[in-house]
Amino acid sequence: MLGTDFRTGSPNWLDLGSPDTGAAAAFYGPVFGWQFVSAGPEAGGYGFFQVDGKTVAALGPLTQEGAQSAWMVHFNSPDIQAATEGVRSGGGQVRTEPMDVMGEGWLAQFTDPQGAEFACWQPGKTAGLGLTSVESTLLWVELHTPDPLAAIAFYAGLFGWRSEEMEAPGMTYRVLSTADGGDPQHTSFGGVAPQGEGAGGGSTTVPRWVPYFHSADVDAHVAVIQGAGGSVLMPAADVPDVGRIAWAADPAGAVFALLKPDPRM
Repeated sequence: MLGTDFRTGSPNWLDLGSPDTGAAAAFYGPVFGWQFVSAGPEAGGYGFFQVDGKTVAALGPLTQEGAQSAWMVHFNSPDIQAATEGVRSGGGQVRTEPMDVMGEGWLAQFTDPQGAEFACWQPGKTAGLGLTSVESTLLWVELHTPDPLAAIAFYAGLFGWRSEEMEAPGMTYRVLSTADGGDPQHTSFGGVAPQGEGAGGGSTTVPRWVPYFHSADVDAHVAVIQGAGGSVLMPAADVPDVGRIAWAADPAGAVFALLKPDPRM
């Protein structure tokens, strides 16, 4: 599962673009026990979701016309300029050119060749998230895309990712791991599923990266989400050798998932 010893290509930041940041903070606070902390007036409404003073995600207003609320997965890049050129040469689009974020690091935003949006973060003073893979924090990311093999080839060209096939109910699932760090099982951080055929029945109608948050009790979490005004896209279900999973969306439509990992993972 995801750690905070970020290697090239590992998810190291996660933020939510929302049309109403106040409403988003009010939703995710009770759902995950997060506290929202503003980054200050110079940050344009951006701020951090924290647990015990450690950042587990971030939140900001939508800035692009026509953009819909969504979670954005960022991947660690030691050279964001090279990553940007790699996106272009690999057939992707550069939505936001690399920019220095107040000395905290460098940010660029992209769209892969099949339409899934993602970002890269080159660490400066901020390496990335302060807490992962514990209750109510990010522990897995999953790409849903029409052509998994083509998608893996694109990202492998950027980050050197490795992938291994895993049979899941009704499909072939591909587990991703970073290029370095030894055993792929020890450096796995996410997976790729054919669009519309997510593990356990979760699906998306557009190519996208979906964040999974650790849940000690998925069914209880689902009830809290519904009570807070969110919607359940896939009811809680057990997936063999993976764990118990549910898919949800917040009141603005941003998709995310819950996972109680199988203890053997």
